Amino acid sequence: MLITIADVLLPADLEEVRGMLRSMRFEDGRATAGWSARLVKDNEQAREGAALTLLREKVSTAILNNEVFNLAARPKALTPLIFARYGAGREYGSHVDNPLMNGIRTDVSFTLFLADPDSYDGGELVIESVSGEEEVKLPAGHLVAYDSTSLHRVAPVTRGERMVAVGWAQSYVRDSARRELLFDLETARRNLFAQAGKTPEFDLLAKSSANLFRMWAEV
Repeated sequence: MLITIADVLLPADLEEVRGMLRSMRFEDGRATAGWSARLVKDNEQAREGAALTLLREKVSTAILNNEVFNLAARPKALTPLIFARYGAGREYGSHVDNPLMNGIRTDVSFTLFLADPDSYDGGELVIESVSGEEEVKLPAGHLVAYDSTSLHRVAPVTRGERMVAVGWAQSYVRDSARRELLFDLETARRNLFAQAGKTPEFDLLAKSSANLFRMWAEV
């Protein structure tokens, strides 16, 4: 399941995050990559410290407070966010994310775009699948979430600077197909309520959605 979510960070919060990042120091991003991904990773990441801790808390809270993200990912826990920048000529070659990070199983990967898309060229997130490749480059403040099992890469930046926050969620529902089914059911339930209110059909959808989540949830 791949989903894009608008306005995870609103303009005022986005400017605050950018301002915090401008005052922070960055270091070689290969330090947080696995042994093989390290060979194809070429970016910089915000250095650990008190400022990064505050920034992580602010952005993680915004992500976890987003209703669509919660319905799509069913997050049990998030890894500490990584704030990465890619200058001209930098990229991240094809790789798959580590299955465990900081003791958290990575079920859902996500990228929150922080730079305006017209401020840089290239830098698309390219997600690979058996049906082909999908390129994602979103407005600042928007987020894309996708299965952590996917091969993916960041295309070379040819102008400007790509700035993103990336992270991973362990989901209460490990299986991607089940998460998608729950998301579809909940979307249908809410749309039905908006059209007709609390009807017997709405109650049946609510019952099915809740009981499937209860059946599949890992706590």
